[in-house]
Amino acid sequence: MQAGNNPGKAARRRRFVRVLSALLLTIALVFAGYGAAGLIGGAIPANAAWQPPEQGIRIYIEDNGIHTGIVVPKRAAGVDWNTIVRSQDIADPRYAAYDHLAFGWGDRAFYIGTPRWADVRPATVLRAAIGSNDTVLHVEHVPVPEPGGRVRTVLLRPQEYRRLAGFIRASFAPGAPRARHGYGPYDAFYAGEGRYSALNTCNSWTGAALRFAGVRMGVWTPLPVSVMMSL
Repeated sequence: MQAGNNPGKAARRRRFVRVLSALLLTIALVFAGYGAAGLIGGAIPANAAWQPPEQGIRIYIEDNGIHTGIVVPKRAAGVDWNTIVRSQDIADPRYAAYDHLAFGWGDRAFYIGTPRWADVRPATVLRAAIGSNDTVLHVEHVPVPEPGGRVRTVLLRPQEYRRLAGFIRASFAPGAPRARHGYGPYDAFYAGEGRYSALNTCNSWTGAALRFAGVRMGVWTPLPVSVMMSL
């Protein structure tokens, strides 16, 4: 009997196909369930009664499709970020002349390795989802953002802004911040504090920072859309 007509081999092949199909279906259901939960979490507000002031400190929330970030003025409400983020930390100190900073937090390998969707690799996503204590703060020196589809404006009272700044400061690793150059000449990565996981993503950090400040925000914001839909 030829190997191609071996009933045992054919049965094993069918079992393998069934197992692989079941595995792929399970993975698809997990991702679908995670996405649905993220949308629900973003739709349930914390600080539901919050209203922005008529005047205040203007910050911006930006979304690049993977990561969300918080853009703040370098000096406002008694907060001076130049005491932590220095011009010599970036590849080209001339960009430090910009008057705003964009902050984002996340897993070191995922954040540094995935500036765009095209850079996402399954192994990196899996490692980040499992969890990591190796986190970073990504800090960019930027001009005032232009509000639009991927950039939202939020007005904060001075005390709310100081709470937000306190949350961001606490996300730096204790001690002197250790910097490495970022994606370009205008940004840097600093050692972070906190554990990253599928439940506590870079976007969860953005949502948590805004909730801590007192802003109306979804109770769980693991996805960029979870953050942006709350604003």
